[in-house]
Amino acid sequence: MARGAIRDEATIGDLVAKYGVHQMVINAWKRQALKGISGILSGKAEASEDEIEKLHAKIGQLVVTRDF
Repeated sequence: MARGAIRDEATIGDLVAKYGVHQMVINAWKRQALKGISGILSGKAEASEDEIEKLHAKIGQLVVTRDF
């Protein structure tokens, strides 16, 4: 989804309609993705196991919220 927003494959409105996620969430994911990409390209990106676990928990929460 963030990839589609970054590549401008679809408008934010189209992504909202397709995935049922609020536009603020898509914009936040886009910002995070771009920040992560710049970190990877500069060689400074590293995620700890704790960060990864928190992100997986957040994803699960968002999926449950969306499906509800």
